[in-house]
Amino acid sequence: MSLGRVLVVDDDKNICELLRLYLDKDGYGVILAHDGEEALVKFNALKPDIILLDIMLPGIDGWQVCREIRKKSNVPIIMVTAKQETFDKVLGLELGADDYIVKPFDTKEVIARIKAVYRRVGQTSGEQEVKEVKYDKLSVNMTRYELRVDGKVVDTPPKELELLFHLASNPNRVYTRDQLLDEVWGFEYYGDSRTIDVHVKRLREKLEGVSDKWALKTVWGVGYKFEVAEGAHE
Repeated sequence: MSLGRVLVVDDDKNICELLRLYLDKDGYGVILAHDGEEALVKFNALKPDIILLDIMLPGIDGWQVCREIRKKSNVPIIMVTAKQETFDKVLGLELGADDYIVKPFDTKEVIARIKAVYRRVGQTSGEQEVKEVKYDKLSVNMTRYELRVDGKVVDTPPKELELLFHLASNPNRVYTRDQLLDEVWGFEYYGDSRTIDVHVKRLREKLEGVSDKWALKTVWGVGYKFEVAEGAHE
């Protein structure tokens, strides 16, 4: 029985087959695509649960594939590239990627990242404890992976939701960027604190001015906190 379906997009067929071998052994269904156009066709037709997306692809590149998928879906996307410039990491996160890994990579690390993402947002059967925090005009529900702002559902990538839920579950507590990387991402993100900054920026675009009873605040020189007025927690 498949644990979930992973769409692996890479023009290097050897890498694809190696990942297929490891994922299949762990019980995941694997869909392979070798260029951007094929990736979009298979995404639309087969609805994978997670996408492992190489950036340097023939034809439509990984950036554009990510853009197109984000227009219609919040499926988790892990971007893969041989480039190591910080700009690439930030751009990938701006486009809505949930994770980022640089070639050359260790196959077991990639599998671990996929498993971690799938545990967070994948199919879990049986009864679940409802995980939700509520404030004035704000609800973050991690059982449904749903953000409601002023009563309306706002499309939000999984990683943004997890970050907001973590901060809002611990109101007025200040977190350093490294703490958030460790506690929300669950691994060392190559020391790239811009990861947090990008996600906070995108959350602020969704939350700015919604309520005067809470706010996503920058603590200069330290990190971030979800600041709540006294008695504002529902």
